[in-house]
Amino acid sequence: MNEPVFVIPLWADLIAVGLGGIQGALFASGFRGDRRLDFLGVAIIGIVVGMGGGLIRDLLLNVTPTTLQSNWYLLTATGAALVGMLLAGVFQRVNAVILGLDALVIGMFGAFGTSKALVVGLPPVPAIFVGVCAAVGGGILRDVIMGLPVAIMHVGSLYAVAAGVGCLVLAATHALGVDIVVASIIGIVVTTVIRLLAVIFDISLPEQRALYRRKVAVETTAIPIIKP
Repeated sequence: MNEPVFVIPLWADLIAVGLGGIQGALFASGFRGDRRLDFLGVAIIGIVVGMGGGLIRDLLLNVTPTTLQSNWYLLTATGAALVGMLLAGVFQRVNAVILGLDALVIGMFGAFGTSKALVVGLPPVPAIFVGVCAAVGGGILRDVIMGLPVAIMHVGSLYAVAAGVGCLVLAATHALGVDIVVASIIGIVVTTVIRLLAVIFDISLPEQRALYRRKVAVETTAIPIIKP
């Protein structure tokens, strides 16, 4: 696969990395008790969340990782992680800030992943897949490193689904002739709004256990009950 034309502005990519670094540091700073982290641990988590999505995106596209081609990515992720760590007490008193950052980071990484995949020449469905992986990749790496259950694998507010819908809208609007930049902005807005609404109204996918129990209940109605 040939190297793609770089379409993501450096400033936009760095904003996504910086917001991811802050969000990751805020997440890590919130742990108490046995899971408390030192400054280095919090900084590492911030860097992983900030840079993880872009790394996964470029690895899936089989191109040179953009985040390793400039000093600014690592510097931005590290600085943002330190800011998130030092201001954790301030941010955590305003829960809406953390929620907004989380939703925006998902939207930006998803949109950048899908737009870059489309420019490389991938069909829409694989491009959407790349975008979703980029959106949730930093969170997965964070959970694995911290020894936590991977968030997207468990019942909770829509996360990967929000990214998937946003990436789908991006790919669809671009297929209709909309400029990739405009389509990306639309995708970011859609993902962010869905994620925020899901958290505010506690919307989630059905629990697998509940579906399994319902299936078992239906199947067992055909089993005759022998009374002594």
